[in-house]
Amino acid sequence: MPKASGNARLDEITLRWRDLADRRVAYFTELYHSGRYKHYYTRESFAVRMLDVIKAAKLWGELADRILAGQGAASDHQRRRAA
Repeated sequence: MPKASGNARLDEITLRWRDLADRRVAYFTELYHSGRYKHYYTRESFAVRMLDVIKAAKLWGELADRILAGQGAASDHQRRRAA
């Protein structure tokens, strides 16, 4: 049974948020390695912010993995029905 278009749109949004979260992790990592975080944060506040960024990236990654796993199962099911 095909997915409703609303679900497909939500899946796309989830994948885009995962990509944004991954870019944030890369940005904060670069801030740390360059030392530029010292211009904007104290060491402690940057550590707290970095933990939040990592936590968000893991959450969006898990959600995206569920979507991708569900799409794989749906396409397997469709292939079996077609055979």
